[in-house]
Order: sequence, then structure tokens, then C-alpha cells
Amino acid sequence: MPAEEPVLVIMDFPARRDGGPEQAAAMRALAESIAAEPGLIWKIWTQDVPGGRAGGIYLFASRAAAEAYHAMHAARLERQGIGPITATYRTAVAGLSALTRGPLSIT
Repeated sequence: MPAEEPVLVIMDFPARRDGGPEQAAAMRALAESIAAEPGLIWKIWTQDVPGGRAGGIYLFASRAAAEAYHAMHAARLERQGIGPITATYRTAVAGLSALTRGPLSIT
């Protein structure tokens, strides 16, 4: 049976207002927490300041890991009054992505 292809998740939601140094410290702690999520290979943080949007592009080792993270993160944001969150899932095509220097390495 072939190995499962990595799964990309693109998340988008309303951005938090700038909270200065306290928020910067909280966001660093959040980034450290996200880095420890099971199955996460990497995350690219995204923002659209004029549009008031934020989010990220995530690469997970499996669809199950991606779905578990999405559910947890959506609930976390909702508890903070941030939402709605949208998520789009895509299977990363490793062979072709390697030809175009896509960073899909698990190591």
C-alpha cells in the first residue's frame, strides 16, 4: 500500500486587532504550540492587513492529523470570539511539487 500523501490545509479567518507587545508574546506562544501539533510538517502564517484577515497554509503528514488540528483550532478561535474560520483541504502531489521546489519534505 503506498504511503499517504501530505495534506495541505489553507485556513482563513478574521484577524485579531493589534494588541502590541502582549499580543506579540501570546502569538509567539501560540506558534510554539502549533509547532508541537501531531502530524504538522510546517505552517506558513498569512495576513491581509487591509482586508482584516489572517490564517495560514499548513502541511500535515495525514488527512486525519489535518482534520484533528482544524477542529481544535476552530474551537480555540471561536472561544476567543474569532470566526468564522474557513478551511480548504488539498492533497499535496509530492512528485510534481519536488520538480517545482515545493517544500514537502517531512524531515
